[in-house]
Amino acid sequence: MSNEEPAPGRRPLAVLRALLDAIDRDVLQLLSRRMGIVAEIASYKRHARVPIRDLKREREVLADRASRAEKLGLPPGPIESVYRMLLLASRDRQAELRAEVPEDLEPRTVAILGGEGGMGQSLARMFGDLGHAVLVSDLDTALRPVEAAKIADVVVVSVPIRVTEEVIREVGPHVREDALLMDVTSVKQAPLAAMLAATEKSGASVVGTHPMFGPGVHSFTGQRVVVCPGRGDGWLAWARETFRSRGMVVTDASAEEHDRVMSVVQVLNHFQTQVMGLALSRVGVPLARTLAYTSPAYLLEAYVVGRHFAQSPALYGPIEMLNPETEKVTRVFREAAEELGEVLTSGDQARFDAAFEEVRAFMGAEFTAEALEQSRFLVDRLVELTAGRASEAASTPAPTK
Repeated sequence: MSNEEPAPGRRPLAVLRALLDAIDRDVLQLLSRRMGIVAEIASYKRHARVPIRDLKREREVLADRASRAEKLGLPPGPIESVYRMLLLASRDRQAELRAEVPEDLEPRTVAILGGEGGMGQSLARMFGDLGHAVLVSDLDTALRPVEAAKIADVVVVSVPIRVTEEVIREVGPHVREDALLMDVTSVKQAPLAAMLAATEKSGASVVGTHPMFGPGVHSFTGQRVVVCPGRGDGWLAWARETFRSRGMVVTDASAEEHDRVMSVVQVLNHFQTQVMGLALSRVGVPLARTLAYTSPAYLLEAYVVGRHFAQSPALYGPIEMLNPETEKVTRVFREAAEELGEVLTSGDQARFDAAFEEVRAFMGAEFTAEALEQSRFLVDRLVELTAGRASEAASTPAPTK
């Protein structure tokens, strides 16, 4: 009997696959109907000024669908994953339909200095989605920064960190008294001080912002942005509302607090990734060989390192070098690494246990439980997406001496 011939009493594989295709088409029709209702929800939320995201409702949906799946003999974990993606798609759809954009929104003219860069393009898309008129000024555009600053209601400085203060000093004096000057730089104290000084004569409003995402994000919904007040309560409220209107989570902070926290979120985080990458490149084991043995956790870490080093050092260098807390956090990292290194080489299990407990207590039971749950979801998806690559890596022969 050939592989193409079914066993007696069994339907052919082609027939079974055709039945699956038919069911999947029905599922897609139902998903289309679901998105139609999502559109109605978006309209309701916009009229009633209800936020897009409702975490309580999302948890109820996930728990209910997983429970129903289990009763139907379906694996609850994968079904929960499906619904997480559906909820994400639903939030994106509501954002596209401007669910959080006030119906009485006043269109503004927004000039983005550095608008042809990656972040500048993302900001142009964001403001454009909200119905604002967007002007782009960059090195190769006919519209020059000073000209843009003179005519815009909102002037956004989105240029490399090392030239941010220079651009601010150039355009700041030309921002109108009734307008707003804001930046999107990864450090805040120096740029905010520069904006206040450059607009001192006119008294124009000033707001410092830091979008906590890169230019390649698929969706603005759920992304975080830090807002630092400078001058002018009206435009400060406008900035907050603008980011929230695209489904972002806004965190208010002083410039000093921002830089202190960013020394952990960015500097310490990037530093440990760079140390990991440098160590991997020097330890003497080829990356491809490690992938043949990889655990999901190592693969996730390798992807983080690979993603980091696929980008420009001109981006990360200033973020880390210009933060006023860099010396402190890198020193703490080196001391922690040295301490743990001594523990491992000495084989001191008691000290190892104590370090474990110290970090566990710092993280807290609630966060560690959440971390287990969320990382389990991520690991499951990673294993699913990389199954083919793992098979290839496993078949890679070991290097010969």
